[in-house]
Amino acid sequence: MCGIIGYSGQISVSTKPLEVCLQGLGRLEYRGYDSAGVALAAPGMEEVAWKKKAGRLSNLEESLKKNPLPGAQVAIGHTRWATNGVPSDVNAHPHISQDNKIALIHNGIIENAAALKFDLESEGYTFVSATDTEVAAKLLGKIANQIIEETGTPNLFEAVRRMARMLTGAFTILAVDVRQPDIVVGARHDSPLVVGLGDGESFLGSDVAAFVAYTKEALELGQDQAVQIQGGNVTVTDFDGNVATPKHFTVDWDASAAEKGGWPSFMDKEIHEDPEAVAQTLLGRFDLDGSLNLDEVHIDEEVFRSIDKIIVIACGTASYAGFVAKYAIEHWVRIPVEVELAHEFRYRDPILTPRTLVVAISQSGETMDTLMALRHAREQGSRVLAICNTQGSTIPREADAVLYTHAGPEIAVASTKAFVAQITAAYLLGLYLAQVKGTMYRDEIQDILRDLRAMPEKIQWVLDNQADTIHDAAQKLINAHSFLFLGRHVGYPVALEGALKLKEIAYTFTEGFAAGELKHGPIALVEEDEPVVVIVPSPRGRNILHDKIISNIQEVKARGAFTVAVAEEGDPDVEQYADVIFWRPQCPTLMSPLVDVVPLQLFAMDTAELKKLDVDKPRNLAKSVTVE
Repeated sequence: MCGIIGYSGQISVSTKPLEVCLQGLGRLEYRGYDSAGVALAAPGMEEVAWKKKAGRLSNLEESLKKNPLPGAQVAIGHTRWATNGVPSDVNAHPHISQDNKIALIHNGIIENAAALKFDLESEGYTFVSATDTEVAAKLLGKIANQIIEETGTPNLFEAVRRMARMLTGAFTILAVDVRQPDIVVGARHDSPLVVGLGDGESFLGSDVAAFVAYTKEALELGQDQAVQIQGGNVTVTDFDGNVATPKHFTVDWDASAAEKGGWPSFMDKEIHEDPEAVAQTLLGRFDLDGSLNLDEVHIDEEVFRSIDKIIVIACGTASYAGFVAKYAIEHWVRIPVEVELAHEFRYRDPILTPRTLVVAISQSGETMDTLMALRHAREQGSRVLAICNTQGSTIPREADAVLYTHAGPEIAVASTKAFVAQITAAYLLGLYLAQVKGTMYRDEIQDILRDLRAMPEKIQWVLDNQADTIHDAAQKLINAHSFLFLGRHVGYPVALEGALKLKEIAYTFTEGFAAGELKHGPIALVEEDEPVVVIVPSPRGRNILHDKIISNIQEVKARGAFTVAVAEEGDPDVEQYADVIFWRPQCPTLMSPLVDVVPLQLFAMDTAELKKLDVDKPRNLAKSVTVE
């Protein structure tokens, strides 16, 4: 979950390596922000130069202003989300070899660190931190010196490969050695690493955000591969030293997309990019005659026709997007859809066959729980289709097919635009299956696609017309100790997602429930002035859903609740019973989650900002969960 960056340039010694690292860490801080550090190497250095500080990246930058590091030819940088050892200066990365020749940074968990540390301590190695990463640094230093004894010359690339073969767990490791001051070496196993290709310079990063300000050309580093960058030269091998040819790709967004651009927070910016995220996910997915054409889904139509069950695997917000998709796909395709939390999936011995399509949803494409569930599904013979927002990431590479959401970089830890983009991509998948399997007529599919294309404008209407009402409600409810969120049908996963947002960034105890469960327990929590947020379906169409929800509002109102409704414009029943209403324009029931979630995103953000909390970097959370 940590953010890592490495740089090697052709200029012998300059300040650029440090500048690249600091700028890259600024773009990667969403991956972890309890400490940060850098390490540099240059010709003539006897020991690596390094500095690290607990807290936000700004603490490191302030320390570097007071005590600058020397110029360098290569650099590595790290921003941390603690998994091993509490946040502190000592536990921050980089960690240094016993002889101070090598610096190492790491993302992941080294599961056999305790055994390795015991062996090293018995040989006289000393440790100052409580991290598994320091074990790797000391071990790498030992192996590097052994290679010098064997060959007479340093070979950090070979040393990292040997070390990688000794480690178990999940790791991406970058290292520099003052004896080879023009190279950076990396290795990855079950943790992300991509390579940036510049003009006479190369980059390594947890994701392309690390170096997109310098280049859009990148390489996907595969599982159990190591890489050496030396100026503009890049060499990739497996852990045994066999040369590999990684896949090249071009990043489809620029550095400005990962900047606030005048918005007070990334979350605010990204909520206001919800309409564009939906539009971009729809772009280019249609033939000239309007039929769905998912070129990037490299699964034969005959395979799709044979599918008799879909299982969605995801975590957190992505799982709620899958839950929304369940309602739509079952309705359109008439096959069962299960939604599984990825971290539970493989432990319960799921029933998987070659006729099962597993859909893995992940914004980052690196969610470890989802990746492991994906691998289990493929081992059982099922096809896997990924819905993902990040090019070059592991989940799309290991899936049989991928639908990219094209939402652009999402920097705020709490997901917003990725959620609506994931729902949109899942809708496209459902309609494509209906088209291929013939479960709907062409004109029916065309009507739904017209509705879907209209959703960006409807989302924009909420952003333009409901912001003041939402802010006023947040101000009124800022001191509430808890909230209940209720919904039926597709409103249920929206309620879950709205509750999650308030938990994540406003630190308010919040629970989402299916509204029908109210009388089966949760109503006991309702007391005077308890805020209850209700997702109200349209009064048009399936009136029974609407009538049931209105009854739920009356039930909690009778017990003193303060009710907030998300409802369709002009709904007279809601006006009669709700204390506050966030209006949405008319839209079909199955499309309504794309609109209904937007005021809940704004409400959570406004509440957190009124509490003077950091909406982009909530405590204890990181954007990309790359450990199980």
